[in-house]
Amino acid sequence: MTQVCSIDRAVDEVLARLPAHIHMGLPLGLGKPNRFVNALYARIRQLPERRLTIYTALTLGRPKLGDGLQKRFLEPFVERVYGDYPELDFLADLHADSLPANIRVEQFFMQPGNLLHSHVAQQSYVSSNYSHAARDINAQGLNLVAQLVAQDPYQPAKLSLSCNPDITLDLLPMIAKRREAGETILMLAQVHAELPFMGGDAEVDRGLFDLMIDEADTTTLFSTPNMPVGLQDHFIGLHASTLVRDGGTLQIGIGSMGDALTAALLARQADNAGYRALLDDIDLAPWQGLIEREGGVGPFADGLYGCSEMFVNGLLVLADAGIVRRKVYADVATQALANHGSLDGSESNGVSIHGGFFLGPRSFYQRLRELPRETLDGFNMTAISYINELYGQEGLKRLQRRDARFINTAFTVTLLGAAVSDQLEDGRVLSGVGGQYNFVVQGHALQDARSILVLRSWRESGGEVSSNILWEYGHCTIPRHLRDIVVTEYGIADLRGRTDAQVIEAMLTITDSRFQTSLIEQAQIAGKLPKDFRLHPRFTDNTPERLQALADRHAKLFPEYPLGCDFTAEEKDLLRALNWLKSKFKLTELLDLGKAALDAPAASVFPLHLMRMQLAQPDGLREDLLQRLLLAGLQATAQPEPLSYLRG
Repeated sequence: MTQVCSIDRAVDEVLARLPAHIHMGLPLGLGKPNRFVNALYARIRQLPERRLTIYTALTLGRPKLGDGLQKRFLEPFVERVYGDYPELDFLADLHADSLPANIRVEQFFMQPGNLLHSHVAQQSYVSSNYSHAARDINAQGLNLVAQLVAQDPYQPAKLSLSCNPDITLDLLPMIAKRREAGETILMLAQVHAELPFMGGDAEVDRGLFDLMIDEADTTTLFSTPNMPVGLQDHFIGLHASTLVRDGGTLQIGIGSMGDALTAALLARQADNAGYRALLDDIDLAPWQGLIEREGGVGPFADGLYGCSEMFVNGLLVLADAGIVRRKVYADVATQALANHGSLDGSESNGVSIHGGFFLGPRSFYQRLRELPRETLDGFNMTAISYINELYGQEGLKRLQRRDARFINTAFTVTLLGAAVSDQLEDGRVLSGVGGQYNFVVQGHALQDARSILVLRSWRESGGEVSSNILWEYGHCTIPRHLRDIVVTEYGIADLRGRTDAQVIEAMLTITDSRFQTSLIEQAQIAGKLPKDFRLHPRFTDNTPERLQALADRHAKLFPEYPLGCDFTAEEKDLLRALNWLKSKFKLTELLDLGKAALDAPAASVFPLHLMRMQLAQPDGLREDLLQRLLLAGLQATAQPEPLSYLRG
């Protein structure tokens, strides 16, 4: 019997019914009931005889405001977008390394880069595949699960796990087994008024929960605004899009490279002539055979099936465009008929997207809430074990996941094909392994599947340019024996089944030309390349200037915000300028500040931008310098908004 109660009463019940050490599991990302968590956290920190361990991942917090220009830009934006989103109190204490002695927080995935400098978060990180998280949390003695849910007023006996069935569904049989053995394990839920009600596997009986908060949460849902897609990312997306086979399966991750891939697939479908013209201009001859065998450049006649741990905004956009539409079915016999094109059309219960959790911009949540039920039923939010692993219904999954392309990001790849996505050389964790390893393994285990890792070949910070393709790195997320396909803005490296020398050469063809010579020398010193090795001239002009010229000739295929935008027109210009300043100058050094401000235009050139940043009338030398820095950045990055047929 579900007990309906206030947040304070729910805390009382938890303390009364559970042992001294409470082991609380919270969903990854969006689905945390923050107000209840804060109430329990506050109570236990005042009870030194009690202990609380929190098991979770991707604990979300507002962007840090910083100071100077960053604060002036972010403060109004954060207030507008995040509103009254209730921050988790334990997150602030993690940042400050000030968790109470009787409380511990263990995460298997962190908001990227957000806790890099927190000693306690780094020490309490658990390196675990996403698909093993439920097993590992259960083994620690989990005795409380708390999460946000959605409610359909027309189905009072039902609730939806909505954004987070991922781990909860995997935990349920483990919890049932332990309860049968006499253990007390509580399930707590709070309805959030803005969460979309997702049916399918995410729909559960209200009686699943022991405790239900008596009022719906109406605070702002955490969102991840669409960020600009730059030149590098657009070319990465273009190259990756040629490897996606019509009628196949697609998994993509969050971020601007995923958005770039979505934009390229939209162009491939809606403006195929323009898309092909750009590819011809790029000259894909070195990879033409690979593209013909594994992918394609034509429109999608059969459509794609989305199978992704994260149901990203891009997948919904692709579904709206009719690209993600291939349906899969819940039994082997029907799926086999579908694969052979033998269904008579009477089957209406197919699914075009399987997702484990979702997180995205506000427009994404709104779109899901507004979709008609028959459309929404084609998106099945389900257990992460179903998506990230092959074992368990393996026969069915193999039939569903034909021609799968698992596309994930890395920040560094070595010349020998090992990839780095989660951790720095010194051991500090940026994010986590998550499901990347799971999908890479599936790329090798499934027939006709490929694992595709995408990365920018170079980066710039404070005026210093460095390569993201290195001879060696002190850590790897994906070992080189699982190397498959790597994509940068300069092309495609097919590494599967190749010798070390062939892998090195393939990686050099997608490396920025500023770093090729030194990398060749390192490989030769190690005896991995012949002393007389010469890179083919086709790849010695891998430069940003060549890519910029290509983009200028095909401007409509390079929209800055292909999936929509939460920024105003002035904010888009300001963000571009601030990113430019950060990349070009060390803004903590006076000499660099002087250089950046030297050629600033007059304030009258950008009056609205200065008003937005409260710098129209600078007060004192510091604000005058900030104004001139900003004007310099605005002038350096000013550009017309490209025309585009794409959404947004």
